[in-house]
Amino acid sequence: MNTGRLFVISGPSGAGKGTICSRILEQDNVRLSISMTTRTPRDGEVHGKSYYFVSKEEFQKTIEEKGFLEYAEVYGNFYGTPKMEVMGLLKSGTDVVLEIDIQGALQIKKSYPEAVLIYILPPSMAELRKRITERGTETEESLNRRMGETLNELSYIHEYDYCVINDELQKAIQRVKAIMTAEHSRISEDIHKIVEQYKEEL
Repeated sequence: MNTGRLFVISGPSGAGKGTICSRILEQDNVRLSISMTTRTPRDGEVHGKSYYFVSKEEFQKTIEEKGFLEYAEVYGNFYGTPKMEVMGLLKSGTDVVLEIDIQGALQIKKSYPEAVLIYILPPSMAELRKRITERGTETEESLNRRMGETLNELSYIHEYDYCVINDELQKAIQRVKAIMTAEHSRISEDIHKIVEQYKEEL
C-alpha cells in the first residue's frame, strides 16, 4: 500500500487558505490533522473534532515524549500537532492536510522532511487589505500590523515547495489538488518498492 502524503498549507489571514482546505477535505482519502491544545473549549467546539483539549501537564508530557511534529505557545496556551495520529493516517495510505502558520510549517519541515509545504498568496497586498477590511474585525492599527506580518512571512517563502496565488478561488483549489496529485507520482520509497516487485516478476 502506498503511504499518504502530508500537506502543510500556510498563508496570511485573508488569503483564503481556510476555504481552500475545506474544499480539499471534500475529497476521499484526505483528512485534516486535529491539533492538541491547552486552551478552554469555545461554544460549539467538540473534543476530538475541533481540537484535542488537554491539560498543560498532559501537553508537557507529550512534549517530553517527543510526541509532536510541531508545537507552539500562543497567548499563554499551547497548540501542537500530535505525531502518532498523523503517522498512523499516512501509513494507512491517507493524505493528511495541516493548516498552520509559517513557524509551525518550518518545524514540520525539520521533523518530517517528506512533508509538502504549500503557501497560499492573495493576488496583491491591496486585495489582501480589502478582504480583511471587509470582515470588519480589525482596527486600522491591527490591520497595519497584520500587513506587516505578511510582508515578514514572505521572506520565508523560499522554504516552501509550492506557492498558489488565490486570485480566483476555484482555480486556486484546482491548483492545490493538482499539486497533491502530482506528489503521488514523485519518485519515492513507494515507487522503489514497486520497481523491486517488477524485477521479481521477471
